[in-house]
Amino acid sequence: MTESRYIKLEKADGVARITFNRPKHNVFNIEMMKTFNGVLKNLVSEGDLKCVVIFGEGKSWCAGVDVGDHKPEMVDEMIATFAESFGYLHAIKVPTIAAVHGSCLGGGMEYAIACDIVIASENAAFGQPEVRLGFFPPYAAVRLPQLIGPARAMEVCTTGNIYSATQSRQMGFVSRVVPPDSFSDEVEKCIKSLATSSPLILRLNKQAVNSHLGMPLDTALSSVNKLFINTLMKTEDTLEGIASFDEKRKPVWKNR
Repeated sequence: MTESRYIKLEKADGVARITFNRPKHNVFNIEMMKTFNGVLKNLVSEGDLKCVVIFGEGKSWCAGVDVGDHKPEMVDEMIATFAESFGYLHAIKVPTIAAVHGSCLGGGMEYAIACDIVIASENAAFGQPEVRLGFFPPYAAVRLPQLIGPARAMEVCTTGNIYSATQSRQMGFVSRVVPPDSFSDEVEKCIKSLATSSPLILRLNKQAVNSHLGMPLDTALSSVNKLFINTLMKTEDTLEGIASFDEKRKPVWKNR
């Protein structure tokens, strides 16, 4: 395990587990963001990962970014550091999971929706309340319209309303909602389901989904079919998957 003041990192069996650790609500400041960015940057280049999971220690997953870091003399550095986080989150080639409990607000919600999968405890609460302090959420303003459409994104960003985990799932930016007493087990089940697959094939699946967003259907299908035939079918792991099915055994992945 890698320990720092605010961020914990543990890697085992192809799974990277990041934990926010700034009690009591894991509110980020610039120092914490820089540490987070350093962890994410290192994970981008790791070829044996199968997934990255982000947890929060204590009562909340993350209740946002310190309002003090929004002051004019600090805002340039804060926004640049904050934006860097999303560049690294999007650059990670394997699935990313936000395992959210408690408050997930402001910049915390932005970090969550930057992940590929959001698993929320029933006690989780999401929202962008910073409008009430005179701000807008820069990443959410870009990402939310893609996830839930412009009308709902406008509601989230302009009302400052707080949404339950169930409401957030109905809106479309939360993948799954589970009871608090089974939350950890459900997160582990998701991790296990990913960990059974080849790292290479997980990367190609994520590429197939993300690289064709916003394309016209014909263009997207043509591109993804080329990826399937010219890249996927030339991997040793796809051929191993076929062989293991025929031979009725578990596949032995080579990550190539």
